[in-house]
Amino acid sequence: MTYETLTQQAIPSSSRDEQALAQAEIYSHIESQAEAVAPTQDPLTSRDRRIIGEIIEVQPESVRTIWIEGGITVWVQFVEGGRLPFDRDWFATRVAEVKATLPKTPREQNERLSNELEKACTVFGLYHGEIDWLSFSTKLYQDGRFVGFVWCNQEAWYARPRQYGLNRVAPSAEQVIALLGVRAVIAA
Repeated sequence: MTYETLTQQAIPSSSRDEQALAQAEIYSHIESQAEAVAPTQDPLTSRDRRIIGEIIEVQPESVRTIWIEGGITVWVQFVEGGRLPFDRDWFATRVAEVKATLPKTPREQNERLSNELEKACTVFGLYHGEIDWLSFSTKLYQDGRFVGFVWCNQEAWYARPRQYGLNRVAPSAEQVIALLGVRAVIAA
């Protein structure tokens, strides 16, 4: 009877390198597919990144995320790798200081104005047409009837009941809408 003896042949290192490279490529592909199917939500806004960048003196785009560990340490993770620890209380104090002095971007300003207008419209039972975001102006309607124009600039809110006429000025959207003669909706 004859026996066949099998011996294990060594895999050349170049084949192992190719296999490791192929495996890494597969993992990368799976990760990108998972991101395409269920993208992760970025917890930081561009304003958050600007604040953090101002505090630690880096470009805002270089900040990936932050987290608090043990209720004591704030960690800042960077896009290119690496992270820095900060005392939570010190970091919170600096965030408050920077927030108070950091100017808002036009988009942030428009979002704030839009929220204020929506709340005021709800109080008076109004709705508005399409907003001109450049001048932040729109038309107001109640039950399909034109009520007036409203707009806002850096100083105040303005309203006018018709195309031509006197502008009414107030510090808030709710107050300027009231100057148009619209009554607040009373809950039944």
